[in-house]
Amino acid sequence: MNTSLKKFAGPCRVVVDRITPSVDGGKMAVKRVIGDTFTVEGHVFADGHDIVRAFLRYRRVGEKRWHSVAMRDVGNDVFFGEFTPDVIGLYEYTIAGVIDHFTTWHLGFAKKADADGPLDVELQIGAGLLCRIAKQVKGEDRKVLDDWARFIEDPKRDLNQRVSLVRSHEFYHRIAGITDFSNETEGEVCLLSVERERAAFSTWYEYFPRSCADDVKRHGTFRDAATRLPEVARMGFNIIYFPPIHPIGRSFRKGKNNSLTPSPEDVGSPWAVGAEEGGHKAILPALGTLADFQWFLGEANTHGLEVALDIAFQCAPDHPYVKAHPEWFVWRPDGTVQYAENPPKKYQDILPINFESTDWENLWKELKTVFEYWIDVGVKIFRVDNPHTKSFEFWHWCIREIKEAHPDVIFLAEAFTRPKRMYWLAKAGFTHGYSYFTWRNNARDLRAYVEELTQTEVKEYFYPNFWPNTPDILHEDLQKGNRATYLGRYILAATLSSNMGVYGPAYELMDNEPFPGKEENNNNEKYELKHWDWDALGNLKEDIARVNRARNENSALQRTQNIVFAEVDNPHLIAYVKQSFDRENQILVVVNMDWYATQSGVVHVPMDALGFGSDAAYRVRDLNDPQGQVYTWHGSKNFVKLDPRKSPAHIFRIER
Repeated sequence: MNTSLKKFAGPCRVVVDRITPSVDGGKMAVKRVIGDTFTVEGHVFADGHDIVRAFLRYRRVGEKRWHSVAMRDVGNDVFFGEFTPDVIGLYEYTIAGVIDHFTTWHLGFAKKADADGPLDVELQIGAGLLCRIAKQVKGEDRKVLDDWARFIEDPKRDLNQRVSLVRSHEFYHRIAGITDFSNETEGEVCLLSVERERAAFSTWYEYFPRSCADDVKRHGTFRDAATRLPEVARMGFNIIYFPPIHPIGRSFRKGKNNSLTPSPEDVGSPWAVGAEEGGHKAILPALGTLADFQWFLGEANTHGLEVALDIAFQCAPDHPYVKAHPEWFVWRPDGTVQYAENPPKKYQDILPINFESTDWENLWKELKTVFEYWIDVGVKIFRVDNPHTKSFEFWHWCIREIKEAHPDVIFLAEAFTRPKRMYWLAKAGFTHGYSYFTWRNNARDLRAYVEELTQTEVKEYFYPNFWPNTPDILHEDLQKGNRATYLGRYILAATLSSNMGVYGPAYELMDNEPFPGKEENNNNEKYELKHWDWDALGNLKEDIARVNRARNENSALQRTQNIVFAEVDNPHLIAYVKQSFDRENQILVVVNMDWYATQSGVVHVPMDALGFGSDAAYRVRDLNDPQGQVYTWHGSKNFVKLDPRKSPAHIFRIER
């Protein structure tokens, strides 16, 4: 078999291998946040003994010119380089490797000169290299190099003067900064998505605007929902998240607790999108008008809050799409349209979209315009309902298109699904993803899961968003839990992950009555108006505000991947350290995950990770204590005791 030589690099002798981080060979994007330093490692080597140089190259997608950073050789053919993106958007990066013929020659020349070997030929070789290098520069620099080349190759010149020039500091350092890239090798081009700060640090609060009226018999409006903004902001949240705000279908509308026999007064599920008033680009009239919604966006902004909308790509039977585009749905042999099912669950009030439609191109384009419509209205954050039940390739295309035009848009994937599908959605462009945090309910399992998220390749592209509860999920831990359970789970979510959220006010009111046999609340707000007593006695609002204040005031808690677990000699206790990049802000969290009994143990503080000497003395201030109790600790082994009736956790700020 004859193999074409065109497939090979020819005179390009350098090998560029193992560029990290990269996702799927560079086809999918690594995620980083603006202002964070991005470090790249590569294996760069060549045959023989020539000196190799490596350069990290990067540019925003669409730019023509590459930026280039010299990489540091750390030994064993490993090179490091870094840059700090100052603009959000999609970047390309790669590593270029070249033979450094000049440095190779210069080192050899010095050794031969020290050994009193013949140098005339070596000087002629050096002169030839200088002539090649001179072509890389212009003006005075080129003239100097050409003059030097003529001088060192001229046998009529004094040999000692020629050797002295070659070995001079000025000679080496003027030339060493000039690289001949004529036979460079370039590694695979990889992708980097640089997001805004909110991608790394967000605290979500979900509530239903229709349940904000001051009268249980009245449907709430955006104006009613705005009355909750000051309190949500005071508690320290930065994102308000609304379930779908669109017209709700009337055909097969669900009644209270998902009943198939609704009364005329039942309001239905917001996720049954679409009615004669419109579909995904319309607003439920009972909530208000588009102008009212835009007014709400402005009010939220005055309180330092962004608004996230839920986008659920499914349709009620009376959604306008069903009549206008019947080819976008699956029709049964009896002429009825297929409603959504996840046996034994049935969702008669919604129709799944058929992503195998022959009209798939128009379908994709139309769904993309839903995001574009709300972006134009002023929304830049979207929580996407069940994206794993829609075409993965659609998301890859749609998010890339949206973020190319609007790089500041954030997408949260509500995908409680199998790990490979969850992680692929992150690769496809979702900024955040729901996670399995809800189901990790002991210290061992929770630590193992967080280590998977932060100490494997997953950390490069999956930003987890920890939610202790949602309108769909009331875990058994909360159903059977007490105040310590709710506060402890909140502290875990808030300190393990820099992105987290809760469904309220159900959470701070500890509404834990389950629907019989299900993992969700009884009398679920998804199907009815609720009249919450937002200030009911015993609520967790002050506790949540205290935890969120710690998040907002400590940069160590504003990243997820910066975690180091501490060993504890009690299996009920979990302990971990988080710190800022410069180690100026350091946090140690200890949580008693036995919500009913006092537990104690010795925490082995990772002194090396903190930059402390093994016997250093330091103070720890408890940010979860309303009085800010301060303790003096020495060395790595320190005793803790947590009574969940008082507090299930310490959030220590370490003070040197």
